[in-house]
Amino acid sequence: MKISTKGRYALRMMIDLAQRRHEGYIALKDIARRQGISKKYLEQIVPLLNRSDYLQTNRGFQGGYMLTKQPDRYTVGDILRVTEGSISPIAGLEYESMHNDRSAVKMILHVWRGLEKVIVEYLDSITLQDILDRYSEEGNYDYYI
Repeated sequence: MKISTKGRYALRMMIDLAQRRHEGYIALKDIARRQGISKKYLEQIVPLLNRSDYLQTNRGFQGGYMLTKQPDRYTVGDILRVTEGSISPIAGLEYESMHNDRSAVKMILHVWRGLEKVIVEYLDSITLQDILDRYSEEGNYDYYI
């Protein structure tokens, strides 16, 4: 499994918004500058997060974005599913299990399902708040993924 730039940048954007949740709406250009990400690239990610109801949008002079929920309500797994589509380590895992009669495939299927379970449980166990808490405990001032 390889997390794409889109997934990593979406997570960085959500962390940035979580860090500044008490500041109101945050301009995309400010997030882009702080995170060292192209504003145009973030503009491609925003619709995915909007469709999933992860962001509130305000247009105009004081426009920008903010989280719709508290940071402890977003998991890394949720954010990656929105941007990556799947966090399965094997493409078509469901298809292979139902439509493959080769014994070697069936014999090793439990390995891939076990790996998927570990990945999903791990990513679903980490919230944005967990990241912020760990970050503040370490005394860091900038966060990059």
